[in-house]
Amino acid sequence: MNPNHIRAVVESFYADIWNRHDKAKIPELLRADFTFRGSLGQMKTGHGGFASYVDFVHQAVLEFRCDILDLVIEEPKAFARMRFSGVHRGELFGFQPTGKPIEWAGAALFTFSGNQVAELWVLGDLHGLSQLLGQNAHG
Repeated sequence: MNPNHIRAVVESFYADIWNRHDKAKIPELLRADFTFRGSLGQMKTGHGGFASYVDFVHQAVLEFRCDILDLVIEEPKAFARMRFSGVHRGELFGFQPTGKPIEWAGAALFTFSGNQVAELWVLGDLHGLSQLLGQNAHG
């Protein structure tokens, strides 16, 4: 494995699976026993568990987008500073949809095994997101 491969996998993970909502890429990029902690705090295991989280996010956030702001690679890991954004269209943290834009910051730590991602731990700024959801709901 080399840094160029890691970069390509991380970029495809966000561009294809998240931004294009192309779940067909999941078995190509992620190990079958993949473990995941999402930016919204949910834990998932395997392709099916992860695919359900992708659907959950896309149902709550229209035009969901992940933008890589920084990417640091040190084999077999990669760290990405992220911006997540979209339009609030489904219930999220108890807030009913407002149709307004939302965004939050995140940090993602990828661990590779072979050529695929074995584990992904993502921490999202849920406090900032919750504040924004509250502001949108009341103003």
